[in-house]
Amino acid sequence: MRIFRKIRRTLVASGKTKSYIVYALGEIVLIVIGILIAWKINNLNDIRKNRIVELKIYQSLTEELDANLILLDSSIYRYEQNIKTISNTIRNIGLQPEELTDQLKKDVVLLDYKLTQLHDGAINSINSTNKFEFMESTLLKELIASYPNELDNFESQEAAIENIIINRLKPAIEMHISLLDIVSNRDIGFKTAKVWALPSNYIELLNSRAYQNALVDRLIQTEIQLKNSRSLKVNTQIIASKLNKELAN
Repeated sequence: MRIFRKIRRTLVASGKTKSYIVYALGEIVLIVIGILIAWKINNLNDIRKNRIVELKIYQSLTEELDANLILLDSSIYRYEQNIKTISNTIRNIGLQPEELTDQLKKDVVLLDYKLTQLHDGAINSINSTNKFEFMESTLLKELIASYPNELDNFESQEAAIENIIINRLKPAIEMHISLLDIVSNRDIGFKTAKVWALPSNYIELLNSRAYQNALVDRLIQTEIQLKNSRSLKVNTQIIASKLNKELAN
């Protein structure tokens, strides 16, 4: 800077106005170039920092979606098995008492149901904060923004099935079946208690309208949920694939 000031004083003292103007313009150009270079460096640093944040977001999402894919595979298998069992029970409505096998009796009172509990922490964090600003892919933004609604639909359908089991099937079964029948083989003491229990009537249960309607409703809702599970799995795979491509770049 001292050199520049010395040159300016020399030009002013010499009276060479034209040379001074040319020099002044050159100095301005150098200052502008310096500012642009500094701005470019800062811009590149911001891009680098944003990319680091973006990759961290993608990594956490990938881990969450991979976990959901495992859970969805398990759920799809369970729903398929539930549909087979329920359908087989419906086909056997109208059987005579002597035609009821032990396996069919077990299927008639089967209430086994497990909620899937899909993960949504990372996806909700993105949708409820400003993390979208760090994401470059417009398609990924759209997919991620719509994913929570798909999770909500999945959970709502699971809740509908659980409600049928708890509030309709279970009361109908308990009205006709002694629960001691179900646990009597676990402990010798249960067999003694069973003697004093009211006898179970599987035929009355199978012919009960409340049981039949609840069973058919569970079948319909489970079929819907199986379809939901398969669709959600496909969409989860699509997002996971897009994320993997971004991480690989």
